[in-house]
Amino acid sequence: MIRIHLSVLLGKKRWTQANLAQVTGIRPTTISELYREMATRVTLEHFDLICEALDCTLDELITFEPNQIPKIERNHEGKPIRPVKD
Repeated sequence: MIRIHLSVLLGKKRWTQANLAQVTGIRPTTISELYREMATRVTLEHFDLICEALDCTLDELITFEPNQIPKIERNHEGKPIRPVKD
């Protein structure tokens, strides 16, 4: 699972979502979706703008945590072979 730490970073800077939207030119709705970790698509340009505005690195903004329920099926050797079917 991809985790977005925008709420933490904004809190440390004492910025609002509106401040970030104004500085970056990213739509407030997009900022809100990222803040609430509800975004399903994000452009690399958005990550670039956010990192520059907040003076952070990409690995401070997003991290990967293993999924509790795997989304990729693996063979007996542990190699990924296909998406898990619902």
